[in-house]
Amino acid sequence: MQRWRGLEEIPGDWGRSVVTIGSFDGVHRGHQLIINRAVRRARELGAKSVVLTFDPHPSEVVRPGSHPPLLAPHARRAELIEALGVDAVLVLPFTLEFSRESPEFFVQQVLVDALHAQVVIEGPNFRFGHKAAGNVALLTELGRAADFEVDVVDLQVSGAAGGGDPFSSTLARRLVAEGDMTGAAEVLGRPHRVEGIVVRGAQRGRELGFPTANVDTVPHSAVPADGVYAGWLTAGGERMPAAISVGTNPTFDGTSRTVEAYAIDRVGLDLYGLHVAVEFLAYLRGMEKFDSIDALLDRMADDVKRARELTDAAV
Repeated sequence: MQRWRGLEEIPGDWGRSVVTIGSFDGVHRGHQLIINRAVRRARELGAKSVVLTFDPHPSEVVRPGSHPPLLAPHARRAELIEALGVDAVLVLPFTLEFSRESPEFFVQQVLVDALHAQVVIEGPNFRFGHKAAGNVALLTELGRAADFEVDVVDLQVSGAAGGGDPFSSTLARRLVAEGDMTGAAEVLGRPHRVEGIVVRGAQRGRELGFPTANVDTVPHSAVPADGVYAGWLTAGGERMPAAISVGTNPTFDGTSRTVEAYAIDRVGLDLYGLHVAVEFLAYLRGMEKFDSIDALLDRMADDVKRARELTDAAV
């Protein structure tokens, strides 16, 4: 898969494209439906499939400070998109100047002149251009004049976790924030994960016999609600069952919110400075303040036992 940042990186001999546009945060099951349609249509037409996305998130540029929690950083999104068989990902730098361009400008400069769009595939709520003035109807009208087709894909509807709402990044973020990892996985099509560098913490876990990887998560990451979770820690290409703590360590009067993962039954791991991923399979319990270290250790042992059982069953 080719990866481009900015229009200038698109090869000059790039042919006709089937394009889909969006933030694609999380590459959830609704996104997957649209991207799969783009890949299939491109193959049928003998064209190339292109996913067009933006960096930074448009809301952060238009309304500074409003950046939504990220379900996946850009590198992870590219990995997920590549797995769907896409030919190229184009990341357009999103600036205030770009946000002020008209829908007509966007269609001509990006879709027609740069990507030579043959088909553009979107969901029914797609908006583009200055103040989101463009919609699917306008895109269809402009496409007729510019010789490209617009294919609108109905959004899938989620199951019980989403209450019948369409799959969306907003829904996934809400479920993550609530600690509903089963519901989030239903929307995403896989367990939610956060990434970051392992840094030195207070090292209390090591002293207690449960050494944890303290993960300094990527900025704006969608971190689940405070609590203890079953899941996995991936480091150096190895995916290890883990018990995961999210919160401030109230037993020790902590104030900083952390994500810490204990790799179950692993001894002597040295992960400091490594970029790791933490996947959340299931919520085990809320964050508690214990009256004694012994009570904390008993509960941690139970957490590890339950996490081991759940991750073993999920394999």
